[in-house]
Formats: sequence, structure tokens, C-alpha cells
Amino acid sequence: MAFAILIFLYLLQSCNLASSESFIGVNYGQVADNLPSPSATAKLLQSTVVQKVRLYGADPAIIRALANTGIGIVIGAANGEIPALASDPNFATQWINSNVLAYYPASKIILITVGNEVLLTNDQNLISQLLPAMQNMQRALSSASLGGKVKVSTVHSMAILSRSDPPSSGLFNPAYQDTMRRLLQFQKDNGSPLAVNPYPFFAYQSDARPETLAFCLFQPNPGRVDSGNGIKYMNMFDAQVDAVRSALNAMGFIDVEIVVAETGWPYKGDNNEVGPGIENARAYNGNLVAHLRSMVGTPLMPGKSVDTYIFALYDEDLKSGPASERSFGLLKPDLSVTYDIGLLKSSLTPSTPTTPVTPSPKPTTAGWCVPKAGVSDAQLQASLDYACGQGIDCGPIQPGGACFEPNTVASHASYAMNLYYQKSAKNPWNCDFSETATLTLKNPSKSHFNSNAISLHIYLQF
Repeated sequence: MAFAILIFLYLLQSCNLASSESFIGVNYGQVADNLPSPSATAKLLQSTVVQKVRLYGADPAIIRALANTGIGIVIGAANGEIPALASDPNFATQWINSNVLAYYPASKIILITVGNEVLLTNDQNLISQLLPAMQNMQRALSSASLGGKVKVSTVHSMAILSRSDPPSSGLFNPAYQDTMRRLLQFQKDNGSPLAVNPYPFFAYQSDARPETLAFCLFQPNPGRVDSGNGIKYMNMFDAQVDAVRSALNAMGFIDVEIVVAETGWPYKGDNNEVGPGIENARAYNGNLVAHLRSMVGTPLMPGKSVDTYIFALYDEDLKSGPASERSFGLLKPDLSVTYDIGLLKSSLTPSTPTTPVTPSPKPTTAGWCVPKAGVSDAQLQASLDYACGQGIDCGPIQPGGACFEPNTVASHASYAMNLYYQKSAKNPWNCDFSETATLTLKNPSKSHFNSNAISLHIYLQF
């Protein structure tokens, strides 16, 4: 009976993960002259697991195209609109009438972002107008009986933090603290989230060591222990998000939720840029999606996935700056994928592997993920630590557990690697572990585990 319950719970969790990806969104930028039509984009989005789209403005054609799709829409008021929104309540009312009421509820508008990284401009006049603009926008929504249905926020860069390492020491920059306190009080009062843009890509650029790259790409690594609370972090994304959580908690806003408004990795860049590349981009975004789907959360926010908008849907070829600025797109203008990270419903089990480095072969059935022959115990231990740090249940390979014997690194790694793979929608790139693992059609339980463990390991293949 207990074994049957285990199977049921596992299958139920798998079905839930496959059917509901409400925490996965994508940014839809338009600084380009070669984008496909909004209607074509909307149709394609319906073939993905993406449930939310963030616009930087309020393009009528896109908002209309997304009507009746069920996709949540984030629209934005530009920095240049903030002065008028702040000084004239009628302008805010007109803005809501034109950009929300004209389409709602057929177009599922869920959030309005007032400005983008306003504090980073260091324009004190603009910064002082940000909160009044948000307040007028909120009043206009309330007058339209949408106050509790459409939220109002603004988007910040990670520069709002003066300290983020270790994550437990996260604090808002003293230069912004008074402004942040007022903004956060508004957001607490209205139940809106703090929207931030964490980019492990930029963290790697400032510390381009191999171990930092692995930490940023969600790949096996020794982890980093937070000296403030002893928590071991296994990836940069969690560390950055938890630094923001710590800053919120330190200021007393423990109830304000966090939304990741942007995060991504460029698939190409200039010759002098460190980090861009299609394999790194596929590794970061693919492993990020797997991490979100696992629902493990972050160490300070366990058991849930933060709403995360991946940057970006398309390249924006008219952007200035280094080549990487124009190379974040998950899709090409012809609607084909730049690289597969498992967002297309038809590619949840891709026919072509999409691993960060060298693809592992994909069997014709689900199969198992096992260590490669000849891999050292040190490498396997790193992969074992990584897998167990991603929220899977490694209790059975602890002393006294059903899978503790044989007590070898290879045996324990086989259990952890396979469990991580099975819980990650069985995507081939989830069985890479920095080239220490491979997929096989042979059930490893027949040779690796005792009779009690065989039943447990067999159930993990479902």
C-alpha cells in the first residue's frame, strides 16, 4: 500500500508539473525591425508552457493578439510617462482606459510596471515622481473596480542592493533606502510584488572562473556556504533572489513577494565578451526552467517557484551596445527555436538532446540516468551533492536508508542522478551533470541496489 501511494504521489506531482507552469514567463521586447506578427507570436506561445508574457509598453496589437489565450500579460508605462502619471490623475485614468479597460478581461492583464530600473538612472526628479505615478495608477485601477485584479509595481536592477554576498546579508543601498521603504509600503498595502532583474550572467562576467560558471549555470559545483546562516547555495540564481529576500526582511517587508522580471543568458557576443555562447545559454535557461519546475524554491523561500520572466522571446536587433545585447532571443524571427530548453509542449521530451556541453544519447523509452564509466569519485561526489541540493529526497542513500548499500559514491550518485532526472521531466540535458552521467535502457537497480531498493528505484522510472 505504501509503495502504491508513493507511485500515486509521484505521478500526481509529475502531472501537476506538466500541466501547470504558471510561474514561467517570457519578456517580449520590440526593439527590432524583423519581428513576426503579434498574431503569429500569440499562436506560437499557445504551443508552449509559457503562461505569462511581459511587455515593456502596451502595444495594442500584441495585447489584442493575446486575448482569449489565458496567457497573463504584464504591460508597462515607460520612464518618460512617469512625470505625467505623477502630476495628473486624469492622465493615469486615461492610461488605464486606453491600455487596460479597452482589452480586459479578454486579454488577461495581471500587472502594470511603472518604469524600468528608474533608480538606476540617478535622476532624482524622476525617482521622486515614481511613487506618485504608481499611486495614481493604483487609484485609476481602483476606480475601474480592478484594484485587486491588476497589480502595480516597478522594475529594479540588482543595483538596488548595496550588499548581496552572502545572501543573508542582503541590504538595500543606503542611497535608495528611503525611496525603497516608501515604494515597498505601497506594495505591501496593495499586495503587489517587488520586481527585480537578477542576471547570473553579469555575475560571471565579473568573476570568470570555471567554478563560478558552473555555479551560475546550475551545473554541479561544490556550492557556496552562506557565512551568515550556514546555508549552502548550489546556484547563483537562488543566491541573488535570496539576497533580495534578505533585504526585504531586513526592512520589515516579509510579506512582499518577489517577481523575477528579467533573467537570461546571451547565446553569442563580441570576441572580447566573457560568457556568451549557445551552450552556456542553453545550460542556464534550460536548467533554470528545470529548477523552477522542481518547485524546490530557494533556501529562504522553499517549496514554491518565484514567478520568473526569461529574457527574451526574440532578439532585438536594433539595440545598441555589445553583440550580447542583441542575442538573448529564445526564438528566431521565423519562429524556430534558437536552442531548445523544453518550453515547447512538443519538445518536453526533445528528439534532439540539448545538454550544456556534449549531448548524452536519448533512448527510445524513458530510461535511466547513470554515472558514466571511468568518472572519478570526486567528480561523482560533486554531481551527487548537486543533485541532492536541488530538493530531491536523498534520505534513502543516507545510513540506514533503503539504498544506502552498497555504500559507494558511484551507487549513491546513480540513485541521486536518476531521481533528479526523473523529476525533471526526463529531459536529456538533465542527465548531463558536467559530462559525468549518461542515459541507459538498462535498469541499474538490478545491479546496484538490494531488494528493498529495487522496488523504490523501479518506481522512480514512472
